[in-house]
Amino acid sequence: MKVFKTKTELKTYFKEIKSENDKIGFVPTMGALHQGHLSLIKQSKENNHFTVASIFVNPTQFDKKEDLDNYPKTLESDLDLLEKAACDIVFAPSIEEIYHDNIVSIHFDFDGLENEMEGKYRAGHFNGVGTILKTLFEIIAPTNAYFGEKDFQQLQIVRKMVKKSKLYVSVIGCPIYREDSGLAMSSRNKRLSEKEKKAASIIYKVLKKVVEKSSSETISDIEQWVSVEFKNHPLFDLEYFTIADIETLKTVSKLSPNSQYRAFIAVYANTVRLIDNISINT
Repeated sequence: MKVFKTKTELKTYFKEIKSENDKIGFVPTMGALHQGHLSLIKQSKENNHFTVASIFVNPTQFDKKEDLDNYPKTLESDLDLLEKAACDIVFAPSIEEIYHDNIVSIHFDFDGLENEMEGKYRAGHFNGVGTILKTLFEIIAPTNAYFGEKDFQQLQIVRKMVKKSKLYVSVIGCPIYREDSGLAMSSRNKRLSEKEKKAASIIYKVLKKVVEKSSSETISDIEQWVSVEFKNHPLFDLEYFTIADIETLKTVSKLSPNSQYRAFIAVYANTVRLIDNISINT
């Protein structure tokens, strides 16, 4: 496994090893890796000649400085995990290498996708995501890029950005990788106490019950039920719950036959913010 910290070194290496028809798979990460990330590496390795992972904690996508400061930085253990997963190349640049002395986001038009759900609570977040991913796509020029569906809104926004920016990369969504308890794997889970982590299985249990209820109950009744479930829980505070169209990400008030929706949820465990979602097909 080769590790590069500069764009120049990475591009020079690609010129040495890559043939014209070779496919490059790319898994962008902010480090603090877990099995969910490694499942994306595995998927990439099955479909491409080379797999590249990036490790970069991107400052422009954090709306709160304390979140950036508290984000776990575990480069050495991350590199060990990637080597064991047989990742071919790691790009781990410094902030200066990416942004030079101008740490600001590009402003994107995501056709309103950025204004829903996460966008209502995290100002500027998706401009930061778009900025770093556009930059990394241009440096690495991947054939395929892999993202977990836990961040489904981000996945749809990346697809929109790629289309509007005319980038030649296929954006591939991969199933949510879960703990045995059902909790969606996330780097933030490391900040949960053992008690919180065990209790957080309620999030997935609620989402599965939402799918069950969606066949016979109104969305209004489902929303009220979810609200009560978390209002009565001593460890968690519900930030939002919504059922949305998978293309527009706009909240819907009723479900139509033969359509695809997702239920989205964000919950706080003390200061740790957890998100999850589940597919609802009618």
